[in-house]
Amino acid sequence: MDFVTMNILESSMVSLCKEMGIVLMKTSYSTIFNEALDFTCGLADMNGDMIAVADYCPAQIGGMPLLVKSCLKEIPIGEIEEGDVILHNDPYRGGLHTPEHTFFKPIFVDGEIMGFAVAIGHIAEVGGMAPGGFCGEATEIFQEGLRIPPVKIKKRGKDNIEVWKLLLANVRTPRVNYGDLRALIAAVDLGEKQMTQIYKKYGKEKIKETVNDLLLYSERRMRAELEAIPDGIYAFSDKIESDGIDADRTYTVAVEVHKRGGEIIVDYHGSSPQASGPINATLGVATSAAYNAVLHMTDPTIPRNSGCFRPIRVMAPPGTILNVDFPAPEVGGNTETHPRIVGTILGAMAPAIPNRVMAAEGATHCNFVFGGVDADTKEFFACYDLEAVGWGGRAFADGNDGVDSINGNCRITPVEVYETRFPWRIESLAFNVDAGGAGEYRGGVGYSKQMLCLNDEIICSQMTDRHLLAPWGLNGGTEGGVGATLVMKNGRDDWQTMREAYGKASTSRYSNVSIRRGDRVRLVTPGGGGYGDPAKRDPAAVAEDVREGYVSKAAAQKHYGYQEA
Repeated sequence: MDFVTMNILESSMVSLCKEMGIVLMKTSYSTIFNEALDFTCGLADMNGDMIAVADYCPAQIGGMPLLVKSCLKEIPIGEIEEGDVILHNDPYRGGLHTPEHTFFKPIFVDGEIMGFAVAIGHIAEVGGMAPGGFCGEATEIFQEGLRIPPVKIKKRGKDNIEVWKLLLANVRTPRVNYGDLRALIAAVDLGEKQMTQIYKKYGKEKIKETVNDLLLYSERRMRAELEAIPDGIYAFSDKIESDGIDADRTYTVAVEVHKRGGEIIVDYHGSSPQASGPINATLGVATSAAYNAVLHMTDPTIPRNSGCFRPIRVMAPPGTILNVDFPAPEVGGNTETHPRIVGTILGAMAPAIPNRVMAAEGATHCNFVFGGVDADTKEFFACYDLEAVGWGGRAFADGNDGVDSINGNCRITPVEVYETRFPWRIESLAFNVDAGGAGEYRGGVGYSKQMLCLNDEIICSQMTDRHLLAPWGLNGGTEGGVGATLVMKNGRDDWQTMREAYGKASTSRYSNVSIRRGDRVRLVTPGGGGYGDPAKRDPAAVAEDVREGYVSKAAAQKHYGYQEA
């Protein structure tokens, strides 16, 4: 291996992936791109293996190799021409969930395909039965929006007009969708252009050789990390509180991690049969979640590419919530079930590597989606809004406060932007006191966001979790706080759940609720579980939590024996 050239090339490719993301952010229309950064940009070789990626969304990073390989099965290399751009979002063709759109563009050098520039992004409005793409009561994939098999949205550098017409005719916000799709194309255009220059600089054969070395280098480093973990079979399970259809039924996420030498097998047998509602995960999601968990337990300096995934295998029985069969719904699998899988794997590995795992995090993106006709502009709007949660305490530090769930790495939309773009007034946004589980290291806290409706009507739906089943603690730490979605209708002075106010089956998963002018909505996000015996917590840290408002005096006295000075 030529380590100097390999490191220069790897750094150049990762920097290019970051530039692709900046272009996407700066040219997009929707807040989920230009504020939340719910996208990932990467590069793949001609076999579909990921060779470089920027640090955007872990769920998409882990899903990228399967996505590209799936596309190449339907559109073979021989049918791809210079200037083509291929689009794909079908969860049952290796995709993650319906809103996730993947674009990839071939990189030609001297008439030969050398690889692909790839961009994956969450389109805010995808049609279906609920504005914003998250139908919490869907019972089949057809209700979740337009599914797009691998198709050429551009052929030889020119728009495929028929495909564009089909895409824009099936969504509520064609202008915004057009802008976001163009932003994704701009990202892969940049990736293809710049990577072509890199090939010309170093030569095709040199880059082929160096990329192969890079993949092998990542694989060897990952195997070395895994070899340092004690061999054994480690099991753990967690529960999802409902599927939005049967509110009184819980669903089990079961994991057995088989660790031997430099390999690891993640076995999901024992998980519940697939649900009627949209909490199911596709095989791509279940695989990506396993990759995500292992990356969180190993050296973060290992280059992220398909090489580091080679020692990780996944076994997911078909027809379960972790490998759903067509045509069941699945939109929540990528946002809600994925982080639950990661947390379950971390819980399984806690006895083996206690210093590298955390207690349960909030494990939800809140996924509050809405749309309607703006009373002032008369234009239809739609938004996919995600919120942050508390992370679990660790063996050496408290959990993070108000951070996106473990598979997202996204930002929340600033209040000023939110109020400018949509007819809501944000009346309060504040951390939740006592929401982090107690422990030697406490869990992180979530927050509450209270909104006043300023439109005649806004149609709201949601896909979230942890309203009933709290995030678990580790090694004596207590549970974190649960979340909630509450509404105060205009003229009332009390808060109600969606079940109480609208007769919905679930408080956390519902569709097409009509929020009227003057109504208020409060979103409460869950905290993280605590780590370790609360009696061992540093009294100075307890006093600081009370002083800063993270923990009340009463809770500090109960869990830590706090006495005010």
